[in-house]
Amino acid sequence: MPNPINLEKVKQELLEGNPIFLFDEDGRESETDIFFYAKSVTKGNLHFLRTNGGGMIFLASEYMISRKLGLPFMEEIYEAASSQSSNLDILKIMKNHTLPYTKSRSSFSIFINHKDTFTGITDDDRSLTARSFTKLAEKIENLKDEEARKLMGNSFRSPGHVPVCIAASEGLSERQGHTELITELFKKLKLTPIALGCEMVSKTGKALTFSEAKNFAKDNGYLFLEGQHVKEVCL
Repeated sequence: MPNPINLEKVKQELLEGNPIFLFDEDGRESETDIFFYAKSVTKGNLHFLRTNGGGMIFLASEYMISRKLGLPFMEEIYEAASSQSSNLDILKIMKNHTLPYTKSRSSFSIFINHKDTFTGITDDDRSLTARSFTKLAEKIENLKDEEARKLMGNSFRSPGHVPVCIAASEGLSERQGHTELITELFKKLKLTPIALGCEMVSKTGKALTFSEAKNFAKDNGYLFLEGQHVKEVCL
């Protein structure tokens, strides 16, 4: 059976500022996330995520970009902090809890605000943070790590209101989460592999079901992708 993903159509939708809906898989999170191309995200896109997503709004970033910018996994911060002070042992204890849906570590890194934001939480502020992070990622390609990290430090502050999730170093071969799915898809599309996303939560407070999310996307004219099909075109 042919893969239903039309890569040209997906790229066109993203470049036109439209969202794509991405379901990971049954038996994992079994959730649908809404994603925009972070490079051109607008305050209207943030409003869309808040209104139609309902979960945490986050940046999904490719591994090598994140590492060149010096961004650590949150687990690494917890480990380093707790090893330096017994007052922070609670971090080591909490870190030892495993995720119920995967054997891999959490993709969460630090929370950031662009330096020119005010509180960092408004739609204007968070869209600025997302756009600026993506544009910075494009600037650092030919820079040394030290130069890239200096730019990161001079452009953003932390803690902030936009969490960065870092894809696994081996991408979908290592972990099959939304962060890996969307960043690997963006690489396939030759887009800067950074997306702004949000989980879809229902009015009951639970994750929107597969059929509910798919019907919402279809009824509103948006693309709905399944993780298994993304893996097929990317691996």
